[in-house]
Amino acid sequence: MAVKIRLARHGAKKAPYYRVVVIDSRKQRDAKPIEEVGRYNPCVEPKMVQLDLEKIDAWTKKGAQVSKTVQRLVDNARKDA
Repeated sequence: MAVKIRLARHGAKKAPYYRVVVIDSRKQRDAKPIEEVGRYNPCVEPKMVQLDLEKIDAWTKKGAQVSKTVQRLVDNARKDA
């Protein structure tokens, strides 16, 4: 099974809200995830980023691939912490 850590879009039209989820790569964007590991809201000022870095690290050690966007969010969260 190919597992990825990526964004799942929620919210209203023109008001996106994202959840950082661990999901099978063959499933659709908003399908039921294996686990939710964070949240991202670009529509508020400042942008809200809540990530569980321990869970993300645990999943990457198990072989999960991280999308480019989520990797950028993780790198920024580590730099700020």
